Amino acid sequence: MIYFDNAATGGFKPNAVIDTATTVIKYLCANPTRSAHRLSLTGAKTVNDCRQVLAELFGASADRVIFTKNCTEALNLAIFGSLKKGGHIITTVYEHNSVLRPLFFLKEKGLIELDIVSPTLDKPFIDNIADKIKPNTYLIITTAASNVTGEVLPTKKISALAKKHNILHLVDGAQGGGHIPLSIKEDGFNMIALAAHKGLYGIMGSGALILDNSVSISPLLYGGTGTETFNTSQPDCYPEKLEAGTLNLPAIAALLEGASYVKNNLKNFNAHLYNRTSALISELKNIDGVECFSAPNSVGICAFRIVNMPSVTVADILNNEYDIAVRSGFHCAPLMHKFLKTDDDGLVRVSLAVQNSAHEINFFLSAIDRIIKTKSF
Repeated sequence: MIYFDNAATGGFKPNAVIDTATTVIKYLCANPTRSAHRLSLTGAKTVNDCRQVLAELFGASADRVIFTKNCTEALNLAIFGSLKKGGHIITTVYEHNSVLRPLFFLKEKGLIELDIVSPTLDKPFIDNIADKIKPNTYLIITTAASNVTGEVLPTKKISALAKKHNILHLVDGAQGGGHIPLSIKEDGFNMIALAAHKGLYGIMGSGALILDNSVSISPLLYGGTGTETFNTSQPDCYPEKLEAGTLNLPAIAALLEGASYVKNNLKNFNAHLYNRTSALISELKNIDGVECFSAPNSVGICAFRIVNMPSVTVADILNNEYDIAVRSGFHCAPLMHKFLKTDDDGLVRVSLAVQNSAHEINFFLSAIDRIIKTKSF
């Protein structure tokens, strides 16, 4: 199968990622940090090594790298853990439901005020965000890149704006992590939430929340940490404060290999994916009957629709007749589809990885052309 659904989960894993996860499952069945025997200590070293690689990749301190089971958990930890009752949060129409649902829950419970910013033609997006800032605004949440269109947001400018007003900035790095540079130190982010299984080449069941040294987050989970056993409260030091329970060692070991792979190749991967995505979008726009919603981007995403054909029908034909995997529908981003006026049927999303070939893209383009010419509407 030609796999073009990498924005949902990465379809290519380096051999080192697969081999490491398998090795840990087979030979390292020990709880890291909980015991003093060799296997537990080896597991703890693997965890710490992964923290260090992520800290270097995302410009943070290693003790501020918090492991989660996915990006959704990381976002929930950041949102609920930084909650200021009666405070005001700003977010955008670009966001995934993993941001929107926690925020709407808090709003419906009367715990926060919420503003959602849309882009407009009359002024820069950053100005639209600035217009929503109020005296009680304490958090701005923006994705690094839209999971629908691939548009990369001006996160560095947003962080500078937030810092000027003493507001925290949380970045959803699910689509940007591993594809574009994101840095606590260089960009001024306060928090970055990450999915390990997408651009970071890890496996499902792993993610991370990365914090700057000034942020204090309350735990969502309370339990064993292997430290301060007689303390009836959760330890106050990081990362133990936010990591109750047994860590997913096979996934963290795999993430160590995946993040190292990205760390050594990010610049080249970024340029290559931009060029491939740009070529795909350019060719797709030349096919009569196709409406494209993406501009060239470095996260590999191209969203489109075929006029008068439901997105799910296009995806089904690609799957059943051409053995091509894409995603149709709404991509868990309802406000983005309302903004694009595609909330009636959604869009077809092609999401590339660096490893997808020009031959695969050309085959896909030929398939779209044939679908339009042969299917009755």
